Amino acid sequence: MTTTPRETGLRLKSRQGRWVVLAAALGSGMAMLDGTVVNVALPTIGRDLSATLAALQWTVNAYLLTLAGLILLGGALGDRYGRRRVFVIGVCWFAGASGLCALAPDVNVLIAARALQGIGGALLTPGSLALLQSSFHPDDRSAAVGAWSGLGGVATAVGPFLGGWLVSGPGWRWIFVINLPVAVLVALLTLRHVPESRDERAVGRFDVPGAVLAALCLGGVTYALTAAAGQVSPAVWVSAFAGVLLGAAFVVVERRSPHPMLPLELFDSRLFTVVNVVTLAVYGALSGVFFFLQVQLQEVSGFRPLVAGVAFAPVTLLMLLFSARAGRLAGRIGPRLPLTVGPLISAGGVLLMLRIGHHASYWTDVLPAAVLFGLGLTLLVAPLTATVLAAVEVRRAGIASGVNNAAARAAGLLAVAALPLLTGLSGDQYRVPDAVDSAFHTAALICAGVLTGAGLLALATVPGRPPAVEAEPDTTWYCSTTAPPVDPGHECSGST
Repeated sequence: MTTTPRETGLRLKSRQGRWVVLAAALGSGMAMLDGTVVNVALPTIGRDLSATLAALQWTVNAYLLTLAGLILLGGALGDRYGRRRVFVIGVCWFAGASGLCALAPDVNVLIAARALQGIGGALLTPGSLALLQSSFHPDDRSAAVGAWSGLGGVATAVGPFLGGWLVSGPGWRWIFVINLPVAVLVALLTLRHVPESRDERAVGRFDVPGAVLAALCLGGVTYALTAAAGQVSPAVWVSAFAGVLLGAAFVVVERRSPHPMLPLELFDSRLFTVVNVVTLAVYGALSGVFFFLQVQLQEVSGFRPLVAGVAFAPVTLLMLLFSARAGRLAGRIGPRLPLTVGPLISAGGVLLMLRIGHHASYWTDVLPAAVLFGLGLTLLVAPLTATVLAAVEVRRAGIASGVNNAAARAAGLLAVAALPLLTGLSGDQYRVPDAVDSAFHTAALICAGVLTGAGLLALATVPGRPPAVEAEPDTTWYCSTTAPPVDPGHECSGST
């Protein structure tokens, strides 16, 4: 499969092996941090740059748009031209875009720089785990991914604290500045210690038309949803129609392409289709909750950015500690129960968030919601990814997990665009506590309803026990709230 023979490869106990794990973990951790800390900084960015709510939505969505549209293409580029090479290019690209974000004189430049960041993320995110899979001896791959996963879990736990501290202290621009020295370190470690690998069987043309159409489709629909929150104009209708038309063109191109970015025959599997619908619902609700929650905590409840950033740390800690056990449990009892009960428990956690309002107490209002929400996510996320892999042939597990990852990010993109429209929040109203409080309560009810629907869909359609899926034993799983992992060999080894 790669230029590294299966009988050879690095050992985790070797000095070079440890450097490879560190480089992969730091690279994915850098992208992951931006996915979490930007939400913490949104109210401060809005005040500093005099941004409207729509501009703040685009600050999040410009990154998600290019990342979701190009992540499958990024993985294919690494397989063809070298995983180390593409990973380093992605790291450097991400760093350059981060520098532009830090220097942005206005919100429009910030949005453009965030879109460039997403391109870098699409190049480095698939490569992180691919470097481990291709570099290590088969006997050490599981342990290497486990070590990478542990480092990723630490980064995820530290991320909200670091983001809140930077926003409260040096300023929001430092959440981007901090990427620069990390990127330099990652690039040097990768070039010095990581062996190059590629898929020698990768042939044919890249599906560039498919990638472009996917990004344009998402962009058109996202613009229409975002702009409609202010005023429904002819441009909104044109954008919405164009997005739908481009989506139909994407399906036609993928059906006819000899090397499609998204092989549509994957959806011949009813289980694969259903679990991806559940993924869309779950990650759409998560993104919507976290987008509104930071504004609610800071503008309504009066929490400082540092406190707001770490308020939901229990969610990350619960997933870090218990995702592996949830994955093993699902392996014994089948995915139906976890994929049903998990979203329902998370929905209960979202409903508890309705208690978060003016003068909210962290211990009585925020913490119980965070714990219940985190328990639900811990129960469902690892089985969700494992079931996606089990729904297809083992040889197609890589593209299946990539599609699932892209679906989760697209769901987050559309949720952040649609929820302000559905809640009636627009313009500068995110600075008005009463308007934010009303919109947050509506958004929480919508997200709880979506999670409930996901659980009921799983109950009605997911089988009690999935088909057998090959997995390496003794793997430490860690699951992110941002998206499932792009990883063909492990149920839930972590993601950015």
